[in-house]
Amino acid sequence: MPASHHDPTPIVVQTDDLHVHIGGQAVLCGVSLQVHRGDVLAVIGPNGSGKSTLIKAMVGLYRPSSGTVRLIDPDTGRRLPRGRLGYVPQRVAVGGSLPATVREIVASGLPTGIFSRAVRHSQAAIADALQTVGLSELADRPVTALSGGQQQRTLIARALVRDPELLVMDEPLAGVDLSQQEAFAGIIERLRTDGRTVVLVLHEFGPLAPVITRVVALADGRVEYDAGPERAPEHCDDHPVPSTPFGMALPSAPHDHVHPHDDAAPTDVPWTSSDVRIEGPTRR
Repeated sequence: MPASHHDPTPIVVQTDDLHVHIGGQAVLCGVSLQVHRGDVLAVIGPNGSGKSTLIKAMVGLYRPSSGTVRLIDPDTGRRLPRGRLGYVPQRVAVGGSLPATVREIVASGLPTGIFSRAVRHSQAAIADALQTVGLSELADRPVTALSGGQQQRTLIARALVRDPELLVMDEPLAGVDLSQQEAFAGIIERLRTDGRTVVLVLHEFGPLAPVITRVVALADGRVEYDAGPERAPEHCDDHPVPSTPFGMALPSAPHDHVHPHDDAAPTDVPWTSSDVRIEGPTRR
């Protein structure tokens, strides 16, 4: 259950003086932040600011060079079990020789694994996740036959099927049409109301603006500001002086997101379940 208003809201993600080096270069430089249960945190920033690196460090895909990152079970105060973490990477398009169906990709997100007996009892969860992202009618289609936006929605369903306590997403709206973005905003709001925690790297808020509770902006691997959405720009684009609903001008800087695509745009590269491995925090 979500923490009451009279009790401190439990911390789900905590980073302390987090540094990450990639290829000998510093990408994150002393990032310290706390994400609380029920937060919908948008991470924004220009190209090279470290947005994707931050969330990959959160889910255990990058090891800290120094400092710490912890995922905490808000019910127990201990390490968050891998099965309670949902992760959506940026859309993957990598070669493969064994194309999987949409249903198989979504089932692979189950904590029990696709070949477990428990999967039989998880068909409702798979069907619900597919319906949530609007892919029920494409459940048995090979993922290689999908458009870029449909592939992205498959990855979102793959994360939602495990009913995660913490949902971490890297540009989840890239290639997803407006109607699906609006439906996705409703999903995020229900997760927040249920006390779940969501961390998203975003290019722009779009229909998610009403459900975002907090914005962290990175610049040069550091936290530039951490504020409520009413004080933050809603777009990280590089237009000279863009305006936002909050009346703020944005810095002129390039960005590193994947731009939204037309949902009907085809993908030219095979894409398989082996290309979207899920990894949780490093086990000790």
